[in-house]
Amino acid sequence: MTRDLSRLLRPKSIAVVGGGAWCAAVIEQCQKMGFQGEIWPVHPKAEELAGLPVFKDLAALPSAPDAVFLGVNRFITVDLVGQLSSMGAGGAVCFASGFLEASAEDENAAGLQDRLLAVAGNMPILGPNCYGFINYLDGALLWPDQQGGQSAETGAAIVTQSSNIAINLTMQNRGLPIAYMITAGNQAQIGIAELGRGLLDDPRVTALGLHIEGFGDLRAWEELAAYAKSVNKPIVAIKVGKSAQAQAATVSHTASLAGGDAGAAALLKRLGIARLDDLASFLETLKLLHVTGPLLSNTIATMSCSGGEASLAADTAHGRDLVFPPLNDRQKADLRDALGPMVALANPLDYHTYIWRDVPALTKTFAAMVDPQLAMTMLILDLPRTDRGDPEDWLETVKALIAAKEQTGGNFGLVATLPELLPEDLAQELTAAGIVAFSGLNEAMAACEAAAMSPSEERAPLLLPTPTVTPELVNEAEAKTALAGFGLRIPKAQQAPGKDALPAAIDAVGMPCVIKAEGLAHKSDVGGVYLARGTKEEAIDAAHAMPCETWLVEELVDGTIAELLVGVVKDPAHGFVLTLAAGGTLTELLQDGRSLLVPASDAEITEALSELRIAKQLNGYRGAAPADMTSVLAAIRAVQDYVMANAEGLEEIEINPLLCTAETAVAVDALIRRKD
Repeated sequence: MTRDLSRLLRPKSIAVVGGGAWCAAVIEQCQKMGFQGEIWPVHPKAEELAGLPVFKDLAALPSAPDAVFLGVNRFITVDLVGQLSSMGAGGAVCFASGFLEASAEDENAAGLQDRLLAVAGNMPILGPNCYGFINYLDGALLWPDQQGGQSAETGAAIVTQSSNIAINLTMQNRGLPIAYMITAGNQAQIGIAELGRGLLDDPRVTALGLHIEGFGDLRAWEELAAYAKSVNKPIVAIKVGKSAQAQAATVSHTASLAGGDAGAAALLKRLGIARLDDLASFLETLKLLHVTGPLLSNTIATMSCSGGEASLAADTAHGRDLVFPPLNDRQKADLRDALGPMVALANPLDYHTYIWRDVPALTKTFAAMVDPQLAMTMLILDLPRTDRGDPEDWLETVKALIAAKEQTGGNFGLVATLPELLPEDLAQELTAAGIVAFSGLNEAMAACEAAAMSPSEERAPLLLPTPTVTPELVNEAEAKTALAGFGLRIPKAQQAPGKDALPAAIDAVGMPCVIKAEGLAHKSDVGGVYLARGTKEEAIDAAHAMPCETWLVEELVDGTIAELLVGVVKDPAHGFVLTLAAGGTLTELLQDGRSLLVPASDAEITEALSELRIAKQLNGYRGAAPADMTSVLAAIRAVQDYVMANAEGLEEIEINPLLCTAETAVAVDALIRRKD
């Protein structure tokens, strides 16, 4: 459900219910920011609050308020939300805690939240257990504490599940104009995705930043991503949880590879939401997107008057999906004209100090570096401390950068390698001039990489996670037969249900063959696999030595170029995670895997395979024959098709290894855990 959040987030009238410092702070923050609408304090006993006359109850208000801050206890909150919904209010912020988030300590908490949702009906509510929101565009602050922001005409919107992180982000001094700061609390009614959709509706919002602890409604996230793409507004996120323990991996390698954070990372990539690892890079990316919008490519250039800074820039970008393209002939000619014969021309560029303090020459140099092959051109410049130095010469260089921007219209950034060496007033001046003021070199590179992320392509809806069950291990022969029904190539095989059946099974398959112990998840680890290349008698003796009572005899597949793992694990938070990795004995050794969400397109699967370290083997390493990638893709598609058709009751599936040859791809081991 998509609610109309416009009255709540962009109110003309605000009611503040409750007394004390928290509620007084809400009124004072609105007054400081110059809110032009009505502010109505409500309290049964007080005469005035923060200098304003007080209404005794909601019924005494002149009209139904657009937005309400409920600074009262949880029981009164529920009663008041019901009254507000009945009178047609635009929405409410529920400041109180003690709802579902406290259910471990209070057995009544969950029931209280259910009552809250019931009485709210269709009226939007934020929280409970949240600080509310700040609208810097209209000066509407339903915010019971300090904050460090200022009015803005346009800017980035930020949603976070943490009120404390929200406060800290408002205190940034990086020159990022913030349009909204919203805290979601425990998201009883409105989740982060729905809040994001409501913010993107405001034409003054240039980009959206999200701090995410958990996703919740996956369909709402798909809708948010599609809407963001339709209005051409980028989204970036911090998703916590990388350090959480991976899922229990008692049976398959897949669960280990896809455990923990893989599902979240795959979901964000699928949605086209760039992910940042820290708050500083998060803010710098939002700043870049506010100034330039998404970058059209990952090509960058840096300029500095120091070889050390040029090298540092190149090293800082190393390992990121960023490219320093070599200078073209036009750039070289124009730079040579500006710098003379003494400067070695390259990207990154060390332009030396020959032209220091020469604004026309600096302008000519910076303009010469700009080129259509570059998505971002950055000048590295750390200003001296104003209390111990004189920044005048550095400010002359800034003038040249602004002049070059005016001349060329290219995407320019100024980068202070140390964040503290970029004053906030200068950052604001550069932002107003259309130049990204980057606080920190590492943050600048992270921002460029994130801003160059390709938008999400239109995809089939996610396969949503099914209810968790206690699964049973399907025996290998049955698992392979089931998968073969969806097009997976499996070896010729014969089961031997006892010792007496072994000779006939071996004869049916033929020598050489593979003999496997049945009923074991990690057969090779306990001597449960034997490659029978010798005599039939040797094969039978080896089978008898295995820790089992039944066996599976299979044809031996030769000509293997590479071994792959193809697995799917149900992730209750993100869907079904498809993992592609180096297979066989290399799975744990290399930890070389990529994860996607089902259903994944052929293009996604192909890209993931190309990113594996064993991709060189698949493509034919040092003159060797390449694997038949058409067959490999068909095998992966068969596994995915099985999952799509049998999701109910399925917990995990693994093919390891999928033997990739020059002519085919054969699944020689299969594991399925499900409950029918």
